[in-house]
Amino acid sequence: MTDQQRFASVWDAIEDTPQQAENMKLRATLMSALKDRIAQSGISQAQAAELFGVTQPRVSDLVRGKINLFGLDALVNMAAAAGLQVELRILQAA
Repeated sequence: MTDQQRFASVWDAIEDTPQQAENMKLRATLMSALKDRIAQSGISQAQAAELFGVTQPRVSDLVRGKINLFGLDALVNMAAAAGLQVELRILQAA
């Protein structure tokens, strides 16, 4: 019988360090919110690009989930441009 290690998230399982995992969790959350904004608004990628202040290929990368192409700064800027309010909550690690 093998020991099965449990992780709080997929990022905790695949990233090398807890810091990298936290960064990826934040990026994934922001990307998901931006994709939801596009879907709920019913706008095209070109319209989203104009709204977010980026190019249409950049929005395509976002929609396709290419998380490694986006940093936190860029995603926060896009979210703010999209009219989303970004809040950060800090919790004590277990």
